[in-house]
Amino acid sequence: NNLTCAVSATGDGEYFIRGVVAYDISAMMEYQGRSLKDAAGAVIEKVGKMGGAGGLIAIDRNGNITMPFNSEGMYRGWVGADGKVLIEIYKE
Repeated sequence: NNLTCAVSATGDGEYFIRGVVAYDISAMMEYQGRSLKDAAGAVIEKVGKMGGAGGLIAIDRNGNITMPFNSEGMYRGWVGADGKVLIEIYKE
């Protein structure tokens, strides 16, 4: 949704599909005014309560990035607007 965000998810696919993860994040942002980080975190928590494990990478229309996950680790990386490259596997 060009008004809110783009989302890519990985993990137990059925739970992400049943939880309409990308749509849910976008809807929370558009209709509730929630931030990308808040909406994505809430949705990953919902996936976990359903029994699913995994994570997502999302970016909003302003370039803010969030990568929440509920699994032990998730390979992820990005290049910031300043050109800084960040690569992570586990939670901090």
